[in-house]
Amino acid sequence: MSETHFLVHDSSDSVGVVTVESAKAGMDLTGWVMENDATITIKANHDIPLGHKIALHDIATGGTILKYGHDIGKVVKDITTGDHVHVHNVKTKRW
Repeated sequence: MSETHFLVHDSSDSVGVVTVESAKAGMDLTGWVMENDATITIKANHDIPLGHKIALHDIATGGTILKYGHDIGKVVKDITTGDHVHVHNVKTKRW
């Protein structure tokens, strides 16, 4: 298997977690889906820091982000496949 750039825990997840410091805009990143041992490739639209999330598919404003198979927040700005997913486009649903 080639280098793994991000991890996806559950096949229902909408984001993966970047595992390398060199996730740069324009790079084709390889992700490992732990649940079923699959690999996926996504082009990064932005530099994405280590430990931050990358979008696995497009998600419209008002949509839900799933990580580890769980709802972790609401999309507040449209997200495109390969986007950096963080506080600028996702907010908690707690308040």
